[in-house]
Amino acid sequence: MAPDRLSAVFSALADPTRRALLSRLRAGDASVLELAAPFAVSQPAISRHLKVLEQAGLISRKREATTRYSHLEAGPLREATVWLAGYEAFWEESHDRLDELIERLAKDSTD
Repeated sequence: MAPDRLSAVFSALADPTRRALLSRLRAGDASVLELAAPFAVSQPAISRHLKVLEQAGLISRKREATTRYSHLEAGPLREATVWLAGYEAFWEESHDRLDELIERLAKDSTD
């Protein structure tokens, strides 16, 4: 994933409303009206959130008659997950060092 696309994905995910919209879309395609229902915001506000998600490649949109449906595009989420997983070894090593320190301190306090 290109760094600018990765930035767009993380920027889109930074907003809790957009994360909630993505969660809803896991259940299947939905119209703006359906997506807006649980939120105390206007349909135009939801449409703006959807535009950000679309620009980040996290959703695609299609029109059927007069209704626009949004569809989850999970590929960018997978790519972001792969990028984040690159830090897993760092955190495992950090936790291992912390465990060793705690064990050493506990041993020193019993001696």
